[in-house]
Amino acid sequence: MNGEESFLQIALHASLVVKCVLLILVAASLASWAMIFRKHRMLKEARARADVFEKRFWSGGDLAGIYKEISGTGAETGMETLFEAGFSEFARLRKQSDDPAQVIEGARRAMRVAQIREVDRLEESLAFLATVGSTSPYIGLFGTVWGIMNAFHSLGNVQHATIAMVAPGISEALIATAMGLFAAIPAVIAYNRLADQVSRLELRFDTFVEEFSTILQRHGSTRAQT
Repeated sequence: MNGEESFLQIALHASLVVKCVLLILVAASLASWAMIFRKHRMLKEARARADVFEKRFWSGGDLAGIYKEISGTGAETGMETLFEAGFSEFARLRKQSDDPAQVIEGARRAMRVAQIREVDRLEESLAFLATVGSTSPYIGLFGTVWGIMNAFHSLGNVQHATIAMVAPGISEALIATAMGLFAAIPAVIAYNRLADQVSRLELRFDTFVEEFSTILQRHGSTRAQT
């Protein structure tokens, strides 16, 4: 408890520049934690939706029925978006062209566009975590340098310097460094973990696009033979 009180006292009695540095780092830390929880929830939901859709898709149901069900729910995210984009483009091109290769290629392009949009949505704000993780130590270092500079500057008119005279300035300088690391470390860890989860989802999307393209190719070949 005494340590917490001394920490607050040192921060409150720090110079204006160091106070500004601490406020910036506290704000960055709070914003990054809010972003971490939001992205964690979003990616968890995306994985759950992908699991549910894949189970329904590979259950052997009619593709047209699945498409009508998804279109009726107005799905705008997840693997359903890739399926909806691919199947709708496949159905549209099949009415206009007798070339199966052209139809399949058009459906694959539609799914790729939907995939890019979905991955971009999942990656949104991850750059903020990377920025906090990379810049917070330097912001804290700036506060440290400023605090040490003030501490030694205050000794300019003193004939006999003691540790007690520079201790407050050194303390506030070290607090800035500690706060910079406190903001940076969770942001870096969360960024690496969340980016890995996005990459895994993107790989699942890639696999689905190729597998669904193969299924559509069989449908197109069957129609061409008939």
